[in-house]
Amino acid sequence: MKPNKLFSMFGLLLVAALLFAAPQPVLAQDGQPLSIYTSYPSRIIGFGEVVTIPLKLRADVAQTVQLEVQGLPEGWNASFRGGSQIVDAVYVDGVNEASVDLRLEQPEDVKAGKYELTVMANGESGKARLPISLTIKEKLPPRLSLTVDGLPTKRGAPDSAVTFTASLKNEGGEDLLVALSATQPENVQVKIQSAGQDVTEIQLAANETKNLTIKTEPLIRLDAGKYPFTVQAVAGEVKAELALTVEVVGEGKLSVTTPDGRLSGQAYAGQESPLKIKLSNNGTAPLLGVELTSSEPSGWSVTFDQTQIAEIPAGESVEVTARIKPPAKAVAGDYVVTINARPVDRKMETAEFRITVRTSTLWGVAGIALIALAVGVVGMAVVRFGRR
Repeated sequence: MKPNKLFSMFGLLLVAALLFAAPQPVLAQDGQPLSIYTSYPSRIIGFGEVVTIPLKLRADVAQTVQLEVQGLPEGWNASFRGGSQIVDAVYVDGVNEASVDLRLEQPEDVKAGKYELTVMANGESGKARLPISLTIKEKLPPRLSLTVDGLPTKRGAPDSAVTFTASLKNEGGEDLLVALSATQPENVQVKIQSAGQDVTEIQLAANETKNLTIKTEPLIRLDAGKYPFTVQAVAGEVKAELALTVEVVGEGKLSVTTPDGRLSGQAYAGQESPLKIKLSNNGTAPLLGVELTSSEPSGWSVTFDQTQIAEIPAGESVEVTARIKPPAKAVAGDYVVTINARPVDRKMETAEFRITVRTSTLWGVAGIALIALAVGVVGMAVVRFGRR
């Protein structure tokens, strides 16, 4: 191959390499050198409403982009806002989005219907257009509804929390900031929660519904009865109320002791000894069908003058006699007898009694007599046979 042809081919390859290595233009997000867009290009608005439409612009290179509105309906006023100023152009740096707001104001005699216009963006990279559509119609008047899911009355224990679930709906055509509050029953705290957080106000878009959790917590142990309260939702002159009630159900509380409070007694081996048992209801509801049982050492027996009490009213007590009999050969000392009391709808309550076993005085006297007799016999034997 001739040198001239070699140099020519080398030159062509060099030029091609330089062309491919040169920086290529970067297109905007939508594949165009210049683009303009908004998240909601079609809207429904009410009469007299001022509309603000946020616009976003991207470009392939840094440039200043001129803005204008084409096809603006007669009598309407349009302006572009950047920060707090009215603008007619925006700078795009070629990398990041630029933001600007389009503000549209209706004339006083506007009629219901659909209105269309176009936002034009003119820059060094070219032009971009964004169609905007606005539909004007009568909006629904502001209205709130507040309803409970389930029954408006719930039962709870004297010291337990009660939770309601409610639905708050904006039934109007405008967004609302709703203030939330609740009356506070005596010794009860009411909290309103949304998404697990305590709230005093909540933002509701037109026709939007949000769930609320209404939680009541007793500040002390409550007496049995009803505790009504009201939840309110207020937005300006619009109000919704929800009446709820917590019904505290009384709860019996059983204790097992003795009239003097001492959990001890004594018994004699082989004999029945009485032990007074005091069953007290310290709760706020009656205790029904209280059944008595016992656990005692092997060979012992425990009986009650009544094994079941039909009812122990709240705040009252009942005395029962337990008859405890250790076995005849029981060794003197301390033993444990457990008395169990169980209401028909409550857990069992127990008390352990220390029973001191004493030997019978008759056996003591008999033992002394036997010893004396033995001593006398020995003495007589010594006197009789000692003379021989």
